[in-house]
Amino acid sequence: MFYCRAVTDRLEPADVLRAPLVIEYPFRRTTGPVIGAFLTGLREQVLIGIRGSDGRVIVPPVEYDPVTSADLTELVEVGPGGAVTSWAWVTEPHPKHPLDRPFAWALVRPDGADTAMLHAVDAGSPSAVRTGLRVVPRWRPEREGAITDLECFVPEERG
Repeated sequence: MFYCRAVTDRLEPADVLRAPLVIEYPFRRTTGPVIGAFLTGLREQVLIGIRGSDGRVIVPPVEYDPVTSADLTELVEVGPGGAVTSWAWVTEPHPKHPLDRPFAWALVRPDGADTAMLHAVDAGSPSAVRTGLRVVPRWRPEREGAITDLECFVPEERG
């Protein structure tokens, strides 16, 4: 809210001018060929990466090489399984977290990839998670082409 008054005036509640202020950024971004392929892959239960200029496979895919800034176009299917490279346990999930029970945020490097992606791991307890743990994706039954189509990863033996 903005308030206006003359410096020497004394304001009474009825004298205060009020105006609503709404800040919003209404725009849409097209996903383009790289992110669009990644999101389409998620809808189809496939993980997609991209080959960098140095041959590394980057997941999730990026449009430009992080080292050379060159355009990247060679899409690569990875996974579906992978390994946990780092993790942190969440004991009390927030309403916007992907799971409504304790879980791990983890960096998961899908098979065939050289980088890891951040996602939830539903392992049941912190003692069930470790660096190197093999995980597989658990997909939502109905998918629409969003990162949430990959509900979480679960330990391979539970998948």
